[in-house]
Amino acid sequence: MILYAAADLIWATKIKATAEALGLAARPVRTLEMLHARLADCPEAKSLMVDLDKGEEGLALIAALRAHEAAHQATVQATGQGRRLRVLAWGPHVAKDLLQAARDAGADDVLTRGALEHNMEEVLVKLAGRA
Repeated sequence: MILYAAADLIWATKIKATAEALGLAARPVRTLEMLHARLADCPEAKSLMVDLDKGEEGLALIAALRAHEAAHQATVQATGQGRRLRVLAWGPHVAKDLLQAARDAGADDVLTRGALEHNMEEVLVKLAGRA
């Protein structure tokens, strides 16, 4: 499953429709509370997509996910069970500082909006763990 935080309905619709067309599960995450609920309720989650047009809220989602994973690291080491979600952030190509801030917050991949739009199917397949 792919979790996604989109800043507007256009991106949310593109992600959801493309995922459905590919037979992939995708669920929205709108707040930090919703992220924590999804992490608790969706053990099949493989990735988180974050629209950097969400600004500080988007960066906070990335940081919260990484903090959640770090807090559960002891359990992972003790039991051998656990997960690390792949994080993809996307934003305007001119927002270089914001793109770098996403990397610094823990995003594995950072794309421009154009790169995501042109490669949406490939990106979603990879994020779903099917690539």
